[in-house]
Amino acid sequence: MLTVAALYRFVDLPDAAAVRAPVEALCRDLRITGTLLLAREGINGTVAGEAGAVATFLDALRTGPLFGGRLGDLDVKLSSADAPPFGRLKVRVKPEIVTFDGGATHPALAPATPVAPEAWNGLLDTPGLLLIDTRNAFEVALGSFPGAVDPGTKRFGDFRAYVDGLDPAAHPKVAMFCTGGIRCEKAGAYMRARGFAEVHTLAGGILRYLETVPDSENRWTGDCFVFDGRIALGPALVERPDHAPETLR
Repeated sequence: MLTVAALYRFVDLPDAAAVRAPVEALCRDLRITGTLLLAREGINGTVAGEAGAVATFLDALRTGPLFGGRLGDLDVKLSSADAPPFGRLKVRVKPEIVTFDGGATHPALAPATPVAPEAWNGLLDTPGLLLIDTRNAFEVALGSFPGAVDPGTKRFGDFRAYVDGLDPAAHPKVAMFCTGGIRCEKAGAYMRARGFAEVHTLAGGILRYLETVPDSENRWTGDCFVFDGRIALGPALVERPDHAPETLR
């Protein structure tokens, strides 16, 4: 059984290019595979390995000299895999840690309001709430929250056009969610910057919700697509092998 860690953090990393090689070397020493993206705006990725190796890697990111404590608040969701979900390791430096608008949107400048998974169901009951699934259409097809709007995007950058077609005055309260939280942080900041007064995001994303909320209270329907060999996860982040890769994307 392997441990899978989905992680991200928006934080100023002007030395992203300089730390790429040491981060890759650390992963290889620990026999960790997966994909990590580094940019001026932070870090994002999903990696897999033996439980002890992943724990050592995460500790190095959070408290080691590589980042000097800048990743102390690293957001991490842990799950498991019966077989290696990645065939190799990729550590890349990019303009953004999630491709959206070339880095023009900074979540720290106009942040949305994060809502804990335990409080999410209460928010969903708010009259007049605009609930948006910020993921791509092929992801939404596997599962979502009832009543959520599917913008029909093929890639995350398309979400801007959807938002630009909305009237902020017509939607005084917005809630949005994504797989792990990173897309919502960027999309929420984009909406706030365009005049949407109240924008809420599901803290930790769908994965944290499925991990935290008991089945008896869980309002998620279907499965959650993940970008690795497991394809989809269900409640309690249990691997769902029923989805053939050729039917997706």
